[in-house]
Amino acid sequence: MLEQHDREYVEGRVRAGVLEQTTVDLLDRLGLGARMHEEGLVHAGVNLAHDGEMFRIDLEALTGGSTVMVYGQQEIMKDLFDAAAERGVEIIFEAEDVRPHGIDGDHPYVTWRKEGREERLECAFVAGCDGYHGVSRGCIPTTVLKTFERSYPFGWLGILAEVPPANHELIYCNHERGFALASMRSPARSRCYVQCPLEDRLEDWPDDRFWDEFCLRLGVESAAKVARGQSFEKSIAPLRSFVAEPMRFGRLFLAGDAAHIVPPTGAKGLNLAAADVALLAEALNEHFNRGSSDSIAGYSARALSRTWKAERFSWWFTALMHRFPENGPIERRLQVAELDYIRGSRAAQTALAENYVGLPLEWTTK
Repeated sequence: MLEQHDREYVEGRVRAGVLEQTTVDLLDRLGLGARMHEEGLVHAGVNLAHDGEMFRIDLEALTGGSTVMVYGQQEIMKDLFDAAAERGVEIIFEAEDVRPHGIDGDHPYVTWRKEGREERLECAFVAGCDGYHGVSRGCIPTTVLKTFERSYPFGWLGILAEVPPANHELIYCNHERGFALASMRSPARSRCYVQCPLEDRLEDWPDDRFWDEFCLRLGVESAAKVARGQSFEKSIAPLRSFVAEPMRFGRLFLAGDAAHIVPPTGAKGLNLAAADVALLAEALNEHFNRGSSDSIAGYSARALSRTWKAERFSWWFTALMHRFPENGPIERRLQVAELDYIRGSRAAQTALAENYVGLPLEWTTK
C-alpha cells in the first residue's frame, strides 16, 4: 500500500463517522471490530425535523435489525494500520509522485519516490484508491472514461466542539433558513453543521453566530438541549455528486472517491468505498484461488450498481432537506408535504431506513 502522507496526518484528519450495517459487518468479518464496538455509538434510529417539528425513523424495527454505528473514519484508519502491521501487510508512508503504468497490458507496475529514491513495484493488478484528486482515474483513456457530475449551490459549515450532543441520535433539520445536522463523534464531542452559501468564509462565522443559527434551525425543543462550547475545528465543505464509469480498465480498478463522490447528507462516502473494496476482494479471491476471472470482469458493473443507488438516495435526501436558491414557496411546500408523508407512512419510512443503514452487497448486479 502506498500512502502519500505520514501515518500521523492520516489518523488526524476529521472525516465521516456514520457506518452502515454492511461496513460494520465487514469490519467484524475481518476481525477489526473490537475497538469499534467498545468505543462506537450504535444508533437504532434517526430523526428528521422541519421548522422545529421532529419525528423519529426506527431503523432497527423497519429493517429487521439493522442499525448504524457512529465511529470516526480516522479511528478505522488506526485499526487498519495496526492490523496491517500484525498481518505483515507493508504500508509505505510519504510515497511521492505515485504513478501506475502499463495497466492495459499483462504486466502493470507502479512507480513512486521515497526519500529521493525512485522505486518500482511489479503488480498483477493495481487498485486506485487515491481519491477524487488522485492520478489513477486519469490513467483511463478519455475515449473510455465517462463522468457524471452535479455541484450543489451551497456548502456545509461544520464544527467540532467538546460538548455533549443535543440528542443521542442524529437530527436532520429542514428549516426555512436552510439545513442543519446535529451529529456527534462521542458522548462528549459534538459534530454540528449548518447549510451556508459557498461564498461564505470561516471568519464570517464566529462560534456565537454558528450556535445561534444552529439552535434556530433545530427548533425550540431540541435547541434547549444544545450545550454550547468553543469549536476546535471548523470548515466549509462544498457538496457534489460525481460518478466515473467504468471502475475497471485493464488491470486497474478504481475504488472509493477515485470513482465517486456523494453529498454527505446520506453518509455514504466511506461506506461506498468499503463496499467497493469488499467487492474487489471477492473478485481477486476468485481469480487467484479459484482460477475464475468472471468477478474481475464484473467488478465495475457490480460496484456501479450499488454506487448509483447510493447516489440516488444522497441526491434525494439532499433535495429534501436543503433550501436551494432557485426554489420558491411551492418547492418549500412540496418539501414539507413530503416530510409529512414520510412521517405518516411506514412504507416511506422503510424505504428511507433501508437506504440509510445501507443496501446489502447482494443487491448489486452480478
